[in-house]
Amino acid sequence: MNVRGQAGPEWPADVADLLRPFFELQRGLLLDGGLATELERRGHVLESELWSARLLTSAPEAILEVHRSYLEAGADVLVTATYQASLPGFEQAGLGRVESERVFRLAIDLARRACSDAAPGRHGPAPLVAASVGPYGAYLADGSEYRGDYGLSREALMEFHAPRWELLLTCGPDLMACETIPSFAEVQVLAELSRRSGAPTWMALACKDGERMVDGTPVARVARWLQGLPTMVAFGVNCSAPVHVGSLLEAMGTELGRLPLLAYPNSGESYDPSRRAWCGPSSIGGFVEEAELWWSKGARLIGGCCRTGPDHTRALGRALFAR
Repeated sequence: MNVRGQAGPEWPADVADLLRPFFELQRGLLLDGGLATELERRGHVLESELWSARLLTSAPEAILEVHRSYLEAGADVLVTATYQASLPGFEQAGLGRVESERVFRLAIDLARRACSDAAPGRHGPAPLVAASVGPYGAYLADGSEYRGDYGLSREALMEFHAPRWELLLTCGPDLMACETIPSFAEVQVLAELSRRSGAPTWMALACKDGERMVDGTPVARVARWLQGLPTMVAFGVNCSAPVHVGSLLEAMGTELGRLPLLAYPNSGESYDPSRRAWCGPSSIGGFVEEAELWWSKGARLIGGCCRTGPDHTRALGRALFAR
């Protein structure tokens, strides 16, 4: 599979060139924060297996406004509302193939529109649009991406991911953001899709402690396996507890060569999938203090995931990028 000839961006021969302007001008990239949880904070009800992707059909302007708020806070990258989107998921929600394709394209277009709106008053490189690729567990909508125990073969995982991957690429993102990936087998499937398509990709793992993915695979092993993949632009962790990120980055960094490290964990609260609720303490100040540690461990793409918002992004920008 290679869709580079279809409607989409012209990727550089060396995919590292995609991020180079950010590193040359400001040492790294400030990522956005949580999308679904920010929508919930603004009053939108996302009690659906599609989570934030539900609003692509019912309230796309709400997603656009959240994207804009992150850019106003200084974000260099917008991650699209496709984490929980999949062709089987849309089919279960009653959408046909044509309508599903339209919704995927809308997700990319909303992020692209927000970037275009922000461009006139922005200094530095134009912000990037990263197409969110969630794990199979996100489609199940039962929290299994935090357990990694859904037990599919690599062939079945490929059958699930490949059509969505190809469809997202035709919509024209700047890169693919594989997020909250809980198992090494799923990492390998997504890495193969990246290799086949030539798409710039980052890989962010879901981890259960300071050393291992949630399926038990040491992150150092994953780093060794990924570092030779020419389409990989960054590697790291997301939507895991901030307290573990420093140790995870240290373990990853000992095995990486050219790849920059990536960190965008959750706010520090814990998620109860049975109640679909977050609990526990968190603070923006504490999050920023943790982020300064991540920077010292080599992370150069830093942001937030669930329960972080534009105020987190703004604070990270001031602390790490002098914004």
